[in-house]
Amino acid sequence: MQTFRRVVLPMLAPALLTGFALAFARAVGEYGSVIFIAGNIPMVSEITPLIIITKLEQYDYAGATAVAAVMLIISFILLLIINGLQAWSARSSERGR
Repeated sequence: MQTFRRVVLPMLAPALLTGFALAFARAVGEYGSVIFIAGNIPMVSEITPLIIITKLEQYDYAGATAVAAVMLIISFILLLIINGLQAWSARSSERGR
């Protein structure tokens, strides 16, 4: 376990963080395949892209824009955190050499 923690995990950490960031970015914008899975039960199984599309169909452009803006801000914050973790991981692996 100590070998895994000190040797393998530091080498895999940047790749794992990048994979997480790409998967998250894909999941935030995914609409096509998720629409078949979501049941669209209010307050139970609603998903953000479906809420945006519903608001657009009701001509509530301000509401759709607000939901999309909140998701955009959350995405930027999470990507900033991931970028910080990658920088920290790179610095700590350089110190260990």
